[in-house]
Amino acid sequence: METYDVRAIGVVRSSLRDLEDAPRQGDEGAPEAELVFEQEFGAALEGIEPGAVIELLTWLHRGNRDTLQTRPRGDATRPMTGVFATRSPDRPNPIGLHTVRVLEAGPLTLRVAGLEAIDGTPVIDVKIALGTPDVR
Repeated sequence: METYDVRAIGVVRSSLRDLEDAPRQGDEGAPEAELVFEQEFGAALEGIEPGAVIELLTWLHRGNRDTLQTRPRGDATRPMTGVFATRSPDRPNPIGLHTVRVLEAGPLTLRVAGLEAIDGTPVIDVKIALGTPDVR
């Protein structure tokens, strides 16, 4: 099987410190957070303005890469389900996908709403969102 290199371009700074305290989804009470980018990627942030909706990809570094099945939302009454049919952070490649709204944009930072990732989560990519999703 081939492998590919992915490197962090920044990090999440959030008041969420523990997985147990983090909401399961961004629209379930996630606090504002700051994305802090490495100096070398500053030019890549040009054009992202407050109010923009972005798709943020993170590396869920605390996820279990050996998990193939889970009970959705940790609910013991639900049947075991393949992780590809869930939003579980535990998966072979623990890539997080988050739709967030930009509140402030600085040279190497973005303050965002609706991010459930914990403090220290590596940021691996940012893409402008298509369409008009329902986010704060």
